[in-house]
Amino acid sequence: MKVLIIIPAYNEALNIEKTVKDVTDNTNYDYIVINDCSKDNTKEICEKNNYNMLSLPINFGLTSGIQLGMKYAYKNNYDIAIQFDGDGQHQAKYLKDLVNEIENNGIDIAIGSRFVTEKRPFTTRMLGSRIITFFIKLTTGQTIKDTTSGMRAYDKKAIEEFIRNTSLTPEPDTLVYMLKKGLKIKEVQVEMKDREFGESYLTPIKSMKYMINMVSSIIFIRSITRKNK
Repeated sequence: MKVLIIIPAYNEALNIEKTVKDVTDNTNYDYIVINDCSKDNTKEICEKNNYNMLSLPINFGLTSGIQLGMKYAYKNNYDIAIQFDGDGQHQAKYLKDLVNEIENNGIDIAIGSRFVTEKRPFTTRMLGSRIITFFIKLTTGQTIKDTTSGMRAYDKKAIEEFIRNTSLTPEPDTLVYMLKKGLKIKEVQVEMKDREFGESYLTPIKSMKYMINMVSSIIFIRSITRKNK
């Protein structure tokens, strides 16, 4: 199968070389860095190393970066597109396990999950994840434990859904949309590292807004999605 790793990057100058090296050392898949108009020298580092890169002219955000990557995958006839964060938290050695679920087990979306065999900790940070898990279960009947994982592999059907519906995001509500469309989703146990450099964009206030938006989208928008005929 032809596999593309999509690496969204915004101000990841301190992480992007390690991330790409991890990908090239541990897989034989193609990759593309989506530079979201970084304010640091992420773009220059990618150019210096001759990385395969698309660079956005202004900062559009993660959703636009993933959508651009999906369009690239669709246009270049990739069988699988993998979302893989550029901050160094994901480990490329697990990607073959996600690809295997799609290639051999009939799965449409494979999620790199921290909580398949490991218990989800009872922390304030994980409270939001538990709430999202509850509402996904409520609206679809399926339990997804690591709802906010940014390591996901999509088959051609899922890629085409991104092309058809530009409102789709790399967020938990899209999983509800995909399930409602009849796609099969499975979680695969992985380990993730702590971010070594840089900071998450989610402040406490932004986290609260994120939760409200996600739950609202799951209940009032994605849950009424109809399966393709």
